[in-house]
Amino acid sequence: MPESRRGVLYGIAAYAMWGLFPLYWPLLKPSGALEILAHRMAWSLVAVLVILAAMRHWSWIRELLRTPGKLGLLTLAALIITVNWGVYIYAVNTGHVVESALGYFINPLVSVVFGVVLLKERLRPLQWAAVGLGTLAVIVLTLDYGRLPWIALVLAMSFGTYGLVKKTAQVGAAESMAVETLVLLLPALGYLLYLGGQGQSTFGTAGAGHALLLAGAGAITAVPLICFSAAAIRVPLTTIGLLQYIAPVLQFLCGVFIVHETMPASRWAGFAIVWLALSVFTWDSLRTAHRARRAEREPEPVPA
Repeated sequence: MPESRRGVLYGIAAYAMWGLFPLYWPLLKPSGALEILAHRMAWSLVAVLVILAAMRHWSWIRELLRTPGKLGLLTLAALIITVNWGVYIYAVNTGHVVESALGYFINPLVSVVFGVVLLKERLRPLQWAAVGLGTLAVIVLTLDYGRLPWIALVLAMSFGTYGLVKKTAQVGAAESMAVETLVLLLPALGYLLYLGGQGQSTFGTAGAGHALLLAGAGAITAVPLICFSAAAIRVPLTTIGLLQYIAPVLQFLCGVFIVHETMPASRWAGFAIVWLALSVFTWDSLRTAHRARRAEREPEPVPA
């Protein structure tokens, strides 16, 4: 199989697994969002260490210890992704799957805004149009919900910030995840011990199947990340950009057709504007990438 096709399949697998997470977290009830998050932190480290051991890949540790700046960035990334995962698990287990999908739909637009504000990038006219439509969609959905869609905004902002920090750190996916989960290990274990001391822990008290599902939270976090990393090194960023919509689409479908969340006409209108914004954004990105590839193929003019 060609590497490019293999990369696309890895990308589809990664985003499909992320998109189907709303079907997994409710299985962990009666565990609360914080307990699930703590188990996810602890068991993710176990999963990543197993993966690194299988790869026999430990040489990066010495190099990373010599660059405290990168360690600081990964610590910051760990705190940001904790907020993201905590809000996401809370959203899914309290019946806000559709709103969480909205957060990942608007995440590409948030990343564009970060590029302008923080990296001083210049937007093309169609990118400005997409950002404007995204802002209009948030206003429409705010009127629909009767409040700011804070779950969506926190998810989009936190994941966008996480991506920015990871891009700055320039550390591999498995290595980065190992450091992030190690940073979070003590707080996670501390909270789990506290729950156990208070007699409020559900691990082992709700049956063996429930305990296995809690432990499995680590593996289902690590596997899609590894698939994503395998895709990222095999296919262009424009392809990754298109594949990323698989996750929020599946989340949205789960919320509407499986969880049966209410979708009044005004909410459909807000999502329609978001999808229009993403269509404009994606078309502009594909057109720009096509022009760049064509320019690379054209021979340079020979001086007269």
